[in-house]
Amino acid sequence: MSATFTFVNKCEQTVWPGISSNAGIAPLQPTGFALQKGEAKVLTAPLSWGGQFWGRTHCSKDSDGKFTCDTGDCGSGKLECASAGPTPPATLAEFTVSGNGGTDFFHVSLVGGYNLPTLVTPSGGSGNNCKSTGCTVDLNGRCPSALKVVNSDGEVVACKSACVAFGQKEDCCRGVYDSRETCKPSSYSQVFKTACPRASTYAYDDQTTFSCTRADYRITFCPLSNTR
Repeated sequence: MSATFTFVNKCEQTVWPGISSNAGIAPLQPTGFALQKGEAKVLTAPLSWGGQFWGRTHCSKDSDGKFTCDTGDCGSGKLECASAGPTPPATLAEFTVSGNGGTDFFHVSLVGGYNLPTLVTPSGGSGNNCKSTGCTVDLNGRCPSALKVVNSDGEVVACKSACVAFGQKEDCCRGVYDSRETCKPSSYSQVFKTACPRASTYAYDDQTTFSCTRADYRITFCPLSNTR
């Protein structure tokens, strides 16, 4: 038994989901696709799959056919990402699917920043911590000025984490800060946490992992939109 993932776009714009599988894991195909406003797509994960999903935005092809996105770009130059993950900032949904009726683990991470409201909703599963998680609010609208990503049209399209924006060891939990005792939330990560308490907002913010047995999952972009 393996899990199915249903991707739903409730945004007012096209979203291009990207998929990256963990090293040594059979890839989930396709590794990138377009999801028009209001559209849904179902994929079935290989047994014991692990990897991450994210939404890319403001994507286009240039005159040479090279495919790029303002946010979440995976650097492949194509619609599909192959094994490449996103260039931060991007809202990440990360999964470890056990298969064979075991326990799946998943969380939504803003450790590298945020680009789209994203909600993960399990269905048909069991477990004390088998719950929806994600970040459903528009953090771009409340992003601190030092973290904003602005596109060529002057639109705020993403919000960096402090680690991505500044690269300081204390923000990235590196060096002497690479432990639960020394790495603490910053004022910037607290902005994310206040808005999205169920999302992971810095490296040691690990009280936000959820688990289900025998579940399928729905990944909704812009879940609070009026799009149906």
